[in-house]
Amino acid sequence: MEYLFLKNSKNRLFLIFLAIILGGCNGIFYQPTPNLLMTPEKLKYTYEDVSFKSLDGTVLNGWFIPGRGNIKGTVLQFHGNGANIGNHYGAVYWLPDEGYNVFLFDYRGYGKSGGTPARQGIQEDGIAALEYIRQRADVIPYPIIIYGQSLGGAVAVSTVATQKQDGIVAVILESSFTGYRAIAREKLGSLWLTWPLQWPLSFLISNEYSPLDMIGKISPVPLLIVHGDADEVIPKHHSETLFKTARKPKTLWIIPGGHHIDAFSYPHQENRKRLLEFLEQALQTTVH
Repeated sequence: MEYLFLKNSKNRLFLIFLAIILGGCNGIFYQPTPNLLMTPEKLKYTYEDVSFKSLDGTVLNGWFIPGRGNIKGTVLQFHGNGANIGNHYGAVYWLPDEGYNVFLFDYRGYGKSGGTPARQGIQEDGIAALEYIRQRADVIPYPIIIYGQSLGGAVAVSTVATQKQDGIVAVILESSFTGYRAIAREKLGSLWLTWPLQWPLSFLISNEYSPLDMIGKISPVPLLIVHGDADEVIPKHHSETLFKTARKPKTLWIIPGGHHIDAFSYPHQENRKRLLEFLEQALQTTVH
């Protein structure tokens, strides 16, 4: 959601309004770009550029970055709605140094992945990414951690809720939202131009695969929900509602002064240590 709903962006909200009127409805959630801003190689990390197929045969692109030293697990990242993996790599680049393999991939229409973004297709992409990583010989011995950011949190929830949870020891959601219709309604209601139409227009948005409807099915996998209290894109009440609806075991972190999907960025390195402690506990207590 970080590209779709930039703070104080009246022009962007107006474009959203026009997109809905013209029938763009669910497509407004996806803002892909083709060019890769960053690669692991630029930060001197060894990585494998991989191609794999989604459930409908669409060819997707991803990066597998092996962990260093004693491998503890594999983190599968579901990124947000804007740009591509080159822009979202910064959220996970530090994990290989802590002994975690990292696999991040682009949904259809993003980066080097084929196809065009659409709700159903992106759900299938998430399932295919989980299946792909489970089949790698260098991953099979290790537990899997699901990490979804913003829109990626919604895709991650639906993936874990609808698939076998074998091997998954933790799910992390950062700056995510309760539902597609709910976040669209909030944004439509934040501008005078669309405020009167926020309710009727929001019903043009499909609510299928919304996290609030599915998050209860993640249990018994440990769930960590993270949200900054200064998030200008998705308000923290979304994560608080998800937390209330989720079943145990569950943990909620509200980050003081935290903005959108920056909980583990360079300025907040103290949260990295906290996350590693959470993962260590999940690895020790989860039995599959």
